[in-house]
Amino acid sequence: MKTTLLYGKEGLTLNLPDKTFVVEPNNLAGLENDMEALKTALNNPIGTPSLKEMVKPTDKVAIAISDITRPTPNHKLIPALLEELKHVPLENFVIINGTGTHRDQTREEFIQMLGEWVVDNIRIINNHCHDKETHVNLGKSKFGCDVYLNKEYVEADFRIVTGFIEPHFFAGFSGGPKGIMPGIAGIETIMTFHNARMIGDARSTWGNMVENPVQEMTREVNKMCKPHFMLNVTLNREKEITAVFAGELYEAHDRGCEFVKEHAMIRCEERFDVVITSNSGYPLDQNLYQAVKGMSAAHKIVKKGGTIIVASECSDGLPDHGNYSKIFELADSPQGLLDLIENPEFKMFDQWQVQKQAVTQVWADIHVYSKLTDEQVRSTMLKPTHNIEKTLEELKQVYGENMTIAVLPLGPLTIPYVEE
Repeated sequence: MKTTLLYGKEGLTLNLPDKTFVVEPNNLAGLENDMEALKTALNNPIGTPSLKEMVKPTDKVAIAISDITRPTPNHKLIPALLEELKHVPLENFVIINGTGTHRDQTREEFIQMLGEWVVDNIRIINNHCHDKETHVNLGKSKFGCDVYLNKEYVEADFRIVTGFIEPHFFAGFSGGPKGIMPGIAGIETIMTFHNARMIGDARSTWGNMVENPVQEMTREVNKMCKPHFMLNVTLNREKEITAVFAGELYEAHDRGCEFVKEHAMIRCEERFDVVITSNSGYPLDQNLYQAVKGMSAAHKIVKKGGTIIVASECSDGLPDHGNYSKIFELADSPQGLLDLIENPEFKMFDQWQVQKQAVTQVWADIHVYSKLTDEQVRSTMLKPTHNIEKTLEELKQVYGENMTIAVLPLGPLTIPYVEE
């Protein structure tokens, strides 16, 4: 059977055994007129007056967006917002790129994300989580840290957050309040949000919003300086808009999460010897750091001692920025990494991604199909593969001729699960 994984911008077609179990949601059609759907949602939002009614011509408006690692269609969302708010002078707007701990975007990348007209006419800034001068302390979180958010966001008269809602490997679902926390937060707050205790909590997992400490913290921080308006969308495998959720932050986000859960949760009868997964293609599969999401999705349905094969293009490397690759130098095994990270005295940003990867590696072997060198892949304790079909044949020597296989063509856009 032929199956195409989301991989880079072109996809990756594989010839897999006919008995392979394909795990993917029904692919919803994109909206026939997405710009009209956006306009309708902004005029008839969930739990608030229309956006136009809420914003005065004199207001300073801050719009928080997700960075280039996310496929949020901000080239559509931002023009839709600006059209609704055309009574506000363009100089009153600031777009804040929610980089979290990621790198800045270049002008060319902003054009790719937002369109040239927006880049030429609206002020855009990158959030710099390490720069305390550009953040405001809003007080203490019940999770034990000071809360720092971007100063321009906090001081704006009207605050908007954009994003897209998908399953998330420790927050339950992305979008909504995550656009603010960790998107435009300071490093001290992000480190607590992503500490080993929070990430290691069994409730911090795909599709779970009940007593999930990660989701609880992002919502708590948002309450300290709440966006006045949320505009989120859901996407299909072609990255087309399938639904729009706008209005009051929590109510609109909850409704969007329910929609995604209904379409993206796929029940499997049992675990599999081998699980092949993508990392949702570009832009999420730009680096190996992000590919941990695909590994974590496969972890949900692979047997203990099984094998995960993740296809992630990694056009941006490991990446070179951040601490992800450096942390692997501090231990000699996945269990050693977990012991290191779970020590309360250890604090290094990006440790959360390594923690999630190590948890998965302790459970199963992981092979990576990518544009990385073999040396790069092995430096993160993973195994390179250059031919997935050939690797499957080799794995028959391990699991036998009756080896069970599942494939997640959409990777972490799907929440597979087994009732155990």
